[in-house]
Amino acid sequence: MPTVPPVRRTAARLAALLVATLALGVATVPVSPASAASPTGLLAAAPGDDDEGGTPALRAQLDAASKGWLDARAALARSVARQKQLGTELTTINAELGTRDAKVGEIAGVAYRSGRLGTASALLSSGSPEGFMDRAAALEQVAAQEDRALRELIDTRDRATRTQTALAVEIQEQRKQVAVMAKRKQQAEQALEVANRKAAAADDGESGDSGDNRGTSSANAEPARRSSDGSWPPESCSVNDPTPADGCITPRTLHALQQAKAAGFTRYVSCHRPSGSGEHPKGRACDFAAQKDGFGGVASGGDRTYGNNLAAYFIRNSDALAVLYVIWFKRIWLPSSGWKAYSGGNGDPSSDHTNHVHLSVY
Repeated sequence: MPTVPPVRRTAARLAALLVATLALGVATVPVSPASAASPTGLLAAAPGDDDEGGTPALRAQLDAASKGWLDARAALARSVARQKQLGTELTTINAELGTRDAKVGEIAGVAYRSGRLGTASALLSSGSPEGFMDRAAALEQVAAQEDRALRELIDTRDRATRTQTALAVEIQEQRKQVAVMAKRKQQAEQALEVANRKAAAADDGESGDSGDNRGTSSANAEPARRSSDGSWPPESCSVNDPTPADGCITPRTLHALQQAKAAGFTRYVSCHRPSGSGEHPKGRACDFAAQKDGFGGVASGGDRTYGNNLAAYFIRNSDALAVLYVIWFKRIWLPSSGWKAYSGGNGDPSSDHTNHVHLSVY
């Protein structure tokens, strides 16, 4: 959305004041995206409280698509683990079934050879009442053992059938989750395609060159806490935001912030914002400045490399940190699709994300 003339006049006044302040040698502090100074001393265009580029509808689509994709991937992982467990159980049951089947077959063979009169003959051939009772007790025990062997065989076969059925259910579950992941991937990519097409049309077909976002990172983050089933538990904006933005963030957002700093990414960061349509008001997003002193103009040189490497760190550790998406230099990284073009900014470094790396977490 173009900046109106009053805002430009305000920016010009602030720029003049900043230049005067620097001339007097007064120290300055890092500033937020809404009032960030560029290396030239000119203020970056003021994006206001909703400066993530694109539209609220686009961000809602990306949020839902990435969450749905991550949920489906977690469900798929659980189903694969369950299938592996059931496969092991079935192997054990089949081995047990073979043993019991052989035992019952042996009992049946003995019964066939001895004939129906075997039991009566054994009782009548006893030479005394005591012998008769002893043989009757022995035969009763044999019959009980044969009956138990038969019942155990039937039970083992039932367990094998139930396990086979459970395996079939897990295979169906996996197919369903794979389909959900594909649908969520398509949802995100279609939303971006529509937004980028509109942005290109508004710019007379020129969407701009995002350049090369490739960076390097070998640092591994400590995984954030998951539920016992491997899913991400819901979290509220419940812990203090340690950045100058103040406010609150979620525990997972704080974890990602701390892990990035532990990996050496210690430049200026701003997380919570009280208004807007993105994840900042929910405490689920942070903006990591590429420059040392705050969110200035378009990053270049070592600052651009810093941003590239920071984005690479979040991508490398996306599963451990529950990353929904990363935005950097007019491109967005999604767990379902990788890097995609991200247009629709206001033409300023903040909404174009050319001066900071945006991180959103689940």
